[in-house]
Amino acid sequence: MNDTGKNFRLVSAPVSDPGESNWKELVPQRDDVMLEGLDCFAQHYVLYERKNGLQQINITDFKTNQSHYLEFPEPVYTVFASTNREWNTNLLRYSYQSLVTPSSIYDYEVSARKSILLKQNEVLGGYDAAQYNSERIYATAKDGVRIPISLVYKKGFKPDGNAPMQLNAYGSYGFSSFATFNSNRLSLLDRGFVIAIAHIRGGGDLGKAWHEQGRMLTKMNTFTDFIACAEHVIAQKYTAKDRLIIEGGSAGGLLMGAVTNLRPDLFKAVLSHVPFVDVINTMLDESLPLTVAEFEKWGNPKKKEEYDYMKQYCPYTNLAAKAYPSILVKTSFNDSQVMYWEPAKYVARMRALKTDHNALLFVINMGAGHGGASGRYDRLREIALDYAFMLQQVGLGVNVAP
Repeated sequence: MNDTGKNFRLVSAPVSDPGESNWKELVPQRDDVMLEGLDCFAQHYVLYERKNGLQQINITDFKTNQSHYLEFPEPVYTVFASTNREWNTNLLRYSYQSLVTPSSIYDYEVSARKSILLKQNEVLGGYDAAQYNSERIYATAKDGVRIPISLVYKKGFKPDGNAPMQLNAYGSYGFSSFATFNSNRLSLLDRGFVIAIAHIRGGGDLGKAWHEQGRMLTKMNTFTDFIACAEHVIAQKYTAKDRLIIEGGSAGGLLMGAVTNLRPDLFKAVLSHVPFVDVINTMLDESLPLTVAEFEKWGNPKKKEEYDYMKQYCPYTNLAAKAYPSILVKTSFNDSQVMYWEPAKYVARMRALKTDHNALLFVINMGAGHGGASGRYDRLREIALDYAFMLQQVGLGVNVAP
């Protein structure tokens, strides 16, 4: 129930009369914990929670009312309930993975408090998880809020400012940025890259309030949070300005456009996928499929206050005659969420205004939609292009002609 707070509470009621007058609160609404799900078993119930940007599993015994949390071995990870169809059981099946650990299925013995690995996705090529390390650090936003950053790198990494970094984020719609495993990423890690995820406001990483603090008339927090994260990883010498590459897609592409306008000096290169960069014009066009429904996300530019606020960050509107980092913009002709003409006109205007000689590449997939190529090998070719661009920008790959 979210009647007493946005992060939800848990109540029970008798089946015979489940009206509000018979509700009994089991777990109150907590400002620092998002209640995301529930499973009930014969002897216990299980809560799926999110705290400090991390998912948690909390098990409570019906008889004793005692609770305990599952313990996980890494500082950043992703965990979900798996298939649990047995009601009278001492086992809880869950799915676990991290930036280092491939997707794995476990059975948790509730009474013994012990996890048993059932299956782990195989990673071809002799992958050794012991060769990599992950960690969680925090940047401080301009208003003093702590912003989590998840990192992964190959062991032996030294924070001396020499490592290239890929810093990515989303920060919209209340969606959380999950720390999941991706074998493609090994190609960068083995070349010395640090991979980082900025869990900025506008997403749901720290609960509903985290989302509310990065939407509508607080949307600028999303962009300034990301800038704070970039400044922090540079200050801590995880990377340097001339080694930092940022990446985002869709609403994350809006993020890329906004922060590149705000701080073009802070990044070596930008990867922007199907970017939502013409905010004002798109939100004025109510014939588009998403516009009206998203007034509550971005605002309605027909209202002066909301128009004035959008104008502060709209990437297309704020392009100016100045130097920009190298940029790769990718879109799809059949995209029904971000129309291809948005990034096309954005790139055209930037080409006319920018004062630098850095690469500005525009790639349009004529046969794909919002998610890019769907075929297995076509998708890998798209990733290969991204990686070639990044490696070339930090001097580790072949030349990519502008």
